[in-house]
Amino acid sequence: MKKKYTGKLRIVPLGGLEQIGMNITAFEFEDSIIVVDCGLAFPEDDMLGIDLVIPDVTYLKDRMDKVKGFVITHGHEDHIGALPYVLKDVNVPIYTTKLTMGLIENKLKEHNLMRSTKRKVVCHGQSINLGDFRIEFIKTNHSIQDASSLAIFSPAGTVIHTGDFKVDYTPVFGDAIDLQRLAELGKKGVLALMSDSTNAERKGFTQSEKTVGITFDHIFAEHQGTRIIIATFASNVDRVQQVINSAYKYGRKVVVEGRSMVNTIGTASELGYLDIPENTLIEIEKIHNYPPEKLVLITTGSQGESMAALSRMAADVHRKVTIEPTDTIIFSSTPIPGNEKSVSKVINELSAKGAEVIFQDAHVSGHACQEELKLIYALVKPKYALPVHGEFRHLKANAGLAESLGIPKENVFIIQSGDVLELSQDEAKVVDHVHTGAILVDGLGVGDVGNIVLRDRQHLAEDGIMIVVLALERKTKRLLSGPDIVSRGFVYVRESEALMEEAKQVMAESLEKTLAGKNIDWNKIKMVIRDTMNDFIWKKTKRKPMIIPIIMDV
Repeated sequence: MKKKYTGKLRIVPLGGLEQIGMNITAFEFEDSIIVVDCGLAFPEDDMLGIDLVIPDVTYLKDRMDKVKGFVITHGHEDHIGALPYVLKDVNVPIYTTKLTMGLIENKLKEHNLMRSTKRKVVCHGQSINLGDFRIEFIKTNHSIQDASSLAIFSPAGTVIHTGDFKVDYTPVFGDAIDLQRLAELGKKGVLALMSDSTNAERKGFTQSEKTVGITFDHIFAEHQGTRIIIATFASNVDRVQQVINSAYKYGRKVVVEGRSMVNTIGTASELGYLDIPENTLIEIEKIHNYPPEKLVLITTGSQGESMAALSRMAADVHRKVTIEPTDTIIFSSTPIPGNEKSVSKVINELSAKGAEVIFQDAHVSGHACQEELKLIYALVKPKYALPVHGEFRHLKANAGLAESLGIPKENVFIIQSGDVLELSQDEAKVVDHVHTGAILVDGLGVGDVGNIVLRDRQHLAEDGIMIVVLALERKTKRLLSGPDIVSRGFVYVRESEALMEEAKQVMAESLEKTLAGKNIDWNKIKMVIRDTMNDFIWKKTKRKPMIIPIIMDV
């Protein structure tokens, strides 16, 4: 006899809404949870010294007995980057396509997690059963190969998660998006559609990746006497393929530079996602054996990241490559929101060296614009629309599209990370809010830097530090030496000797009064030091450095 279900489907985004990055969503039905994607975000400007930001998965840790597996849509960092950190607490199998798995395995090797992590490669069109769920992988196009949409079948109904996608009828590698399958599912009835909102504000269609290949061809034809350097995203395998095609056509050798780029291209070519003609790729050490006009460098750094290869070349600190006035440099990407400043800094540095910099028309997005989103809504005909993957304005634009196509306003949900949306054939509503958050990774420390530490770093960065050192005799509480004052990042001491002397004087007087009193303890002395210094420095300089008293007990 078939099991009777009365439960509702719960969708719980644990990250990735209100921002681009850190995508992770839990789908829960009775005793089963599946997790779609597990990405990281890059730190914001005020997160001093932080390397990565990963999602807080307390919700999953508390329900470990229900969690059946991670289902990953594609291999970008904002969808797979947090896996090695999260797997240490939530060790469940990973299901995804071939190239995505190859990129995940690179990370697992780095973190020594290969033996302890179960992995299963799934082909497009295949389904997997996890608890009460069946998940089907559907072919889509994106700026990385092997991207998938997911059809998530639950007893409460079918949810389609588009993943990051665009509609590309002429992809560089493999097939176009499987619109036919999406239409079939739409005919059978889809409860909810969760769709990519990144480009929901842009009208029209996203152009095919092949158009970039045509642009490259023109640039190569026009610049046959110069060395060409192309900066793009490390993960954009199709873009790299098109550079290789143009390089081969014009008899140039290709050098790949930047650690993430080398890793991704290595994995992609091993798995058969890149077609590199023999003797086209050369090691960076060998560039001096060829004239500049016979070389193409593909490099990381299209976002102006300070440690990436192109930024190091622009700043003259790259060990192997020096920018020459005869170079042509192509930015094959658009700045991610927030990176515009650093990208324009690198472009200026390169231009100042006399190089020609091209950043127009050498990129197309990997995300769907309005007309493609409308096409998906029209084929899938969902009862409920759930815009995902984007900042609030992108989600709002996507919600507007859904409503313009006839989905009632009350059936369109813009939810936040942590909201619990319960769905059934009869109704959908947000019923709860669970704990979510960001965990900061600094070096090897995961989560050991919190808001207080960040606040201290901010304070130190803005105002510097002053250390007041003194020695007291334990019994008599007599001042034996000091107070001495050391400062860093506050004022240049040699030019401010008078200020420092006066500070010592004020401090000594204040301590004398305090030590003459009765019932004094260490804490009281420290408080007096802090208060006296803060008042004095604020009056004199209108600044508030961090004051650290050090009392030696002799």
